Amino acid sequence: MSTVLICDDEPDVVAIVAELLRREGIEALTCTSGRAALALLEEHDIDMVVLDIMMPEMDGYEVCRRIRATSQVPVLFLTAKDTDISQVAGFAVGADDYVTKPFKPRGLVARIKAHLRRARGHAGPESATVVRCGPVTCDLMRRTAELMDVALELTPTEFDLLVALARAGGAAVPTGELYRSAWHEDPLPSSRNSVMVYIRRLRRKLAAVDPASEHIVTVWGVGYRLATGVCNTKHPLPPETEGSSC
Repeated sequence: MSTVLICDDEPDVVAIVAELLRREGIEALTCTSGRAALALLEEHDIDMVVLDIMMPEMDGYEVCRRIRATSQVPVLFLTAKDTDISQVAGFAVGADDYVTKPFKPRGLVARIKAHLRRARGHAGPESATVVRCGPVTCDLMRRTAELMDVALELTPTEFDLLVALARAGGAAVPTGELYRSAWHEDPLPSSRNSVMVYIRRLRRKLAAVDPASEHIVTVWGVGYRLATGVCNTKHPLPPETEGSSC
C-alpha cells in the first residue's frame, strides 16, 4: 500500500483529500504545518507528498526545498495560488506537479496515482528496455539514469523528461511533446514555463557530471534536443554507446 502525506493548514482540505485517497486503497498521513510534514517524513516511509503553499511559519516552497535536500519523493503542490509565476516558482523548488484550488476530485486522484506508479517504476510494456542516446543512458524498468556511467539523482518528472529527449535520438522535441511525456497531460499556454524550469534543472544536474559540455540544446521556436556527440574522456563510454548511436 502506498502512503501519501497531505499537508495543508485548512483541515477541511486535508480531510477531503485523505478520504479520496483512502477510498482508492492509498494510506494517507495528514498534518497542518510544514514543520509537522518534515517530521512525518523522517518518521515514516512516505511515497508522495501533497503540499499547500500558503501556510504560516513555513510555506510550502520552503518545505519542498527541505524535502529536495534529502529526498526525490514526488511532491504535488495543491494551492489557491494560480498565477504562472507561482507555478514556475513551485517547479523551481522541486515540485513534480501543481494543482490549483478548487480542484476536481477525480482529476487530483488520477494525478496522484500516476505519480505513485511512476515512482514505483511501473512504466508499462516498455519498462524492460534501456534507452541510450550518446552519453545518456536511461533504464526504464529501474527508472535510473546515467551520464557517462555516472548516476544521476533525478525526480520522477526529470527522469521522464530526459527519457523523452533520449528517445528522440538527438532530434528536436517540441515543448508540448516534452510536457505530455513528463506530465502526462495536454499542454496549456503556461506549460512552456514548466518545461523550461525542468530543462534548467536537468542541465544543472548534467553539468555537475560534465561541466565542460552542453548536453541539452535549445532549438529556438521548437523545443530542445540532446547533444548526442558529447563525450567526456574522463568517463569513456562502452563501445555500444559511443558517438551518436541511440
